[in-house]
Amino acid sequence: MNIHSIEARDLPDLWFQAVHNILDNGQRFTIDRGSYAGQTRLEYDYFTGHILHPGTQPLIPDIPPSCGIPNPVEHNYIYGGEGYDRAYIEYLMSPRKEEGESYTYGERLTRVPLVGDKLMWWQENNTEIIDKREIDGNILFEEEGQLYLNQIEWVIHTYQHHGARNNQMVLQVADPSDLTLLDPPCLRSIDTRIQKDQLHFCVYFRSWDLWNGLPANLAAIQNLKEYMAAEIGVQDGEMIVESKGLHLYGYAEDLAKMRCLR
Repeated sequence: MNIHSIEARDLPDLWFQAVHNILDNGQRFTIDRGSYAGQTRLEYDYFTGHILHPGTQPLIPDIPPSCGIPNPVEHNYIYGGEGYDRAYIEYLMSPRKEEGESYTYGERLTRVPLVGDKLMWWQENNTEIIDKREIDGNILFEEEGQLYLNQIEWVIHTYQHHGARNNQMVLQVADPSDLTLLDPPCLRSIDTRIQKDQLHFCVYFRSWDLWNGLPANLAAIQNLKEYMAAEIGVQDGEMIVESKGLHLYGYAEDLAKMRCLR
């Protein structure tokens, strides 16, 4: 497998380099299952990106007017506004889930039910296994007798009260039972690290749409990182992203060539 690595100045730079390079380095596959089954896509064998200044504005791609193509991500799609009932930031950072949605990233991050052995150990006050904390209505909260965990607030609280040198603070989106879903979450985890008084994110996607998905996802994740850094009391840091399935769908190839003047 070819591991394709990019170092980028900011999020638009990462997107442009990834779009430009996949035209030469991507392998063409026919999709067997999932979204767009039967169609073709260009895909990196494995992709890593290191973004040095992911908070540099704007966060969405730069599309020169001379290209004559729309931006793959609208500002209002990320932040909310006319034409959008829900901002993508809300999809990532709130528990709201609409009818027909099997999951949202926000539900996975902010409304995790405590069940099974973990709930039993919690109820038994087994502090040799469980890091038991107060049910405060924010980090931990109850609804109709069910105990829920907000991962984002738990990580913030841990860094605030237990220090920065901690390799346990991973925001988990994946669940083993996701294998039963026809379309399981693409985002699997957001690992966190504080170093030199900066909060850094390490993000993994199992599958990742390069044209629309990557810029929207990373813009929202960057907003999450800035929120968490401010709450913890550190500076906003860098971002490392990875995927074994970063791809460009066939319909977007012509758009990519136009953006790259090829």
